[in-house]
Amino acid sequence: MTQPDDLFGDEDYPAYTMGRAADIVGTSQDFLRRLDELKLITPQRSAGGHRRYSRYQLRLAARAREMVDQGTAVEAACRIIILEDQLEEALRINAERHST
Repeated sequence: MTQPDDLFGDEDYPAYTMGRAADIVGTSQDFLRRLDELKLITPQRSAGGHRRYSRYQLRLAARAREMVDQGTAVEAACRIIILEDQLEEALRINAERHST
């Protein structure tokens, strides 16, 4: 069982409500819903069905917002971020394989 203190360091713990997440990222709740629709982030749901976001998801949302602010279409921004993350993961796995 995870202890409460362990959750402070957990990047994937869904600690933020939609309103708080929007405030942190500096965007609207509709923008966060759109990122969910485009599969960039998939927030967990509380028992009452409310979206809950992790720090990792907030970083992705902030990256998307920055790209959109610079003129990139939200759909393209989401796709770019997804591909960047896939490449980063593949490079990490490749490095692990070559270090053993």
